[in-house]
Parts: sequence; C-alpha cells; structure tokens
Amino acid sequence: MNYSFNANSYCCKMFIRLLYLTLFGLSVFEQTHAANILAIFPFPGPSQYICVQAYLKALAARGHEVTVISAFPQKKPLRNFRDISIEEVLNGYEETIVNVIREKYNKWQELNLYYNFFTGVTLSVLKSPKVQELLRSNAHFDLIIVEALQMDAIYALAHHYNASLIGVSTYGADPTIDELVGNTSPTSYVPLPLSELSDRMSFWQRLQNVWHYLLHQLHMHLFYLPNQAAIYKQYFPNSTVDIYAVRKNFSLLLLNQHFAISFPRPYVPNAIEVAGMHISDRPNKLPTVIENFIKDAKQGAIYFSLGSNVKSKNLSKEKLATLMRVFASLPYNILWKFEATDLPNKPPNVYINKWFPQSDILAHPNVKSFISHVGLLSTTEAIHHAKPLVGMPVFFDQFLNMARIRHAGIGVAVNYRSFTYDELRSAIVEVMDNAKYTQKIQQMSRRYHDQPMKPLDKAIFWTEYVLRHEGAPHMRVAAQEMNFIQYHSLDTLTVLVVGAILALILPVWFIYRNVQ
Repeated sequence: MNYSFNANSYCCKMFIRLLYLTLFGLSVFEQTHAANILAIFPFPGPSQYICVQAYLKALAARGHEVTVISAFPQKKPLRNFRDISIEEVLNGYEETIVNVIREKYNKWQELNLYYNFFTGVTLSVLKSPKVQELLRSNAHFDLIIVEALQMDAIYALAHHYNASLIGVSTYGADPTIDELVGNTSPTSYVPLPLSELSDRMSFWQRLQNVWHYLLHQLHMHLFYLPNQAAIYKQYFPNSTVDIYAVRKNFSLLLLNQHFAISFPRPYVPNAIEVAGMHISDRPNKLPTVIENFIKDAKQGAIYFSLGSNVKSKNLSKEKLATLMRVFASLPYNILWKFEATDLPNKPPNVYINKWFPQSDILAHPNVKSFISHVGLLSTTEAIHHAKPLVGMPVFFDQFLNMARIRHAGIGVAVNYRSFTYDELRSAIVEVMDNAKYTQKIQQMSRRYHDQPMKPLDKAIFWTEYVLRHEGAPHMRVAAQEMNFIQYHSLDTLTVLVVGAILALILPVWFIYRNVQ
C-alpha cells in the first residue's frame, strides 16, 4: 500500500511538472514575433529537402513568412509558404550519380568530385534569374536558413540581408561544418563521414583518420574555399567582409544526428542534434493496395529502397536478375521502390512502385526488415520504427552509416558492387530469422525516443530562440572567430617547442664555446 501511494504521488508530481513545462514552452513560443525567413536548399537530391520539409512547413504554420529556394516546390499552395523553384540544378544530376557509382575514386579524387559538384550547384543558385530578381528586389528577411553543405558563397545572403544565419546539415558534422561554429571533432574517436571507421579505432585506424583529415583540410583551404571566395566576389561585389567572416557568422547549426543512433561526440552550444525531425509521429494510412499486400504476407514483408539518388531502374541487368532470383526464393512479400512502370519477370511476391511513403511503410507492424542504401534519413527512419537492416552502401556517408549499423548489431552489410545470389539471400534470411537484430534495434529505438522534446519541436524552439535573441551571439564559442593556427594553438606550441629546443641547445653551445 505504501509503495502504491508513493508511486501515485510520484506520477502526480511528474504530471504537474510536465504540464508546467508544456505551458511554459507554449508561452515562450508565443513571445516570438512572426519573422520573414529565406531558406535555401538547392541540393538536387530529394533526400536533403525531405529532411527539412516538415521543419520549414512547421515554421510557416507558426505564422512565419517562409520563402524557399529549392528544386522541389510544393504541389499545393501553403499558407505563409512561398517557393522559388530552381529546377535547373536537376539537369544532368541522374547521369552524374550513375557515373559516380560506376567509377572508383581515391580520397583526393572524391574531394575533387564533390568540389566540382558543389561549385556547379552554387553557381546554379546564384545565376538563377529568379534568385537574381530576389537579390535586386526590396525584400527583407530576418533569418536565412541554408543547407550547410560546401556552398559557402550562398551563406553571403545573410550578410546581404543583414539577417541571422542558421545552417542545417542533413548528415551531421564534418571538419568543414565544424569550422562554421567552432566545433571540435577529435580525430582520435570521431571518424570522418567518408570513412568506414567507428569511434573505437586502432592505432592504424586513427592514423588513417588523421591522414584523411589532413587531406580534407588541405583541399578545403587550397582549392575549395578560394574557389568559393571567387564566386562570392563575383556575385556580391559590394560586400564589405570576406568569405571567411561570412562563413563563421552562423548563429545555429541543426544537425541530422543523435548520439543514440550514432557515436557520442562533443558539440558546442549552438550545434543541436535534431535527427528525425522529418518523421511524423502519426503514420498516415497506407493506400489500400499496399496495405493489403503487406497484410497478406504471412511471414512478414520487407521494404527495399536504394534511396532517392540511386535509381533501381539504372541497375545492371545482372544485378536486377540476381535481385529477382533472391526475392522469388523468399517466403516474404517484397515492396521494391523501382522507378519504372514495368519490370520484366517480376516475381509474384514483389510489388514495385516509383515512390512509396517510406516512413509509413516502416511503421507497419508486418514489415519486418528494410533493405536499404543506409542513407542517414533511411537509417534514422529504420531506427525510429525499429526495423533491422540489410545495408547496401553506395557512396558518401553511407559506408560510415553501415559501420555504425554493424557496430550496433542492428543489421548486416552486402557489397552493392559485387553481391551474389547466395550473399544477398543469406543476409536477408539472417536478419529475418535471427531475433537478435530486431531486439538490438528495438533497444536502440527506445533510447532514441527517450528525449525531452521531439526533434521537430527542438528545431523550432532553437530557431525561434535565435530570432528572439537577435542571432543569439552569447551561444557562440570564441573558436568561431579563430583561424586554423589560433584554434589549434600552433603559434603557442611553436613558441614552446622552439623555447625548449633553445633551452637545450644554448647551454651546450656556451659550454662548447668556453672549451674552445
């Protein structure tokens, strides 16, 4: 009886506390005046925009006037939401992805590849007649939200409009993003996004990580930043600050990451983890034909998608044949994101469609696993809905995501370039039949969901915090204003090393001179 009374008392106190916090939060939200917001998300892959779409819509729903520059305008008009479409960035994108997949690159070639790609995207935005018209207009913006993704010349829009600047990184942090807010990523336990390492590295792995970090820094400061500086001067000739000051003017970074689904790592106060802010807490009802196909799978259904950048329709005939042989041999129903209307010799247990409501499908209790390219959005959705993975990483951070998946024990990997019938089938059966993968990802999902605020609410709160506090300069660490030498204390270390050397050499020199 006494225990029951204490438990009830505790629950009552917790309810009152939660009610207070809710009312307090609402009162804080209400104190933010409606702002004019300009958001620039020009990446031609849909995933990056999917990551922020709910966030931008939520800002508009809260009364802010939101203007969005992207390649993916809304199909239906939204209140307080204006699109500036730059669909020209899509030109040649699919062909570029196909070529990237076919070729193999070393680390320097990868950096050159991204350098050329993001230079093209940056120029497409600033050359756009619609963007130029906006720049010449009398438009006023209180806040600029940009995709923090190697397009530094675009960050100058904040200086142009004398507005606060918020960045959103759809894949978390890296050395380039770190510099925007003076963040730190110790190479001893924070692997670079283009690696396949974990936070528990051997000596040789740490050496590899440091070497790749140095390559990254060298490329960024010798090629990437000077190029962005030239673009910046061309399109903002009257600017009074250089690009190095522009790129360190961020008030806030929202990172599509969370320690419960990744590796724990340090962040400065204005770098906020909001992984999963694109995921709705209330799954939508599935179309009847899809719902029935999933429900009719007596041993469960599997969802297969290579994401929005890699198209299944572009797979080689050999890969397609292998996939269909594997799927036909399985006792499960397979939903396959396939971008063509017809797939010859498709097995009867396979349902294809150009597009699926991925998160809603993963939320279905009869969907048992997810065959994925393990992009960060897809990985987050799998963890959100506790669906174990068969991973086929293709490029960029997907290999690091796969390393995290293996490390956490929530899935198995298959080599996208060279998988065989036996390898793929064994991986699928292993994940479907071995309960440990489901148990592990359920545990990870519980940890991920155990947060004081929903990711979208957190993103909105800190965005409006920046608005309420006029850019929130008090959140910025001093490192945000330091150069590379100052940040790493190379000048002071040089003085100490030289001083120590002189302290050793000078006495010897004096003794030698006196002896002579």
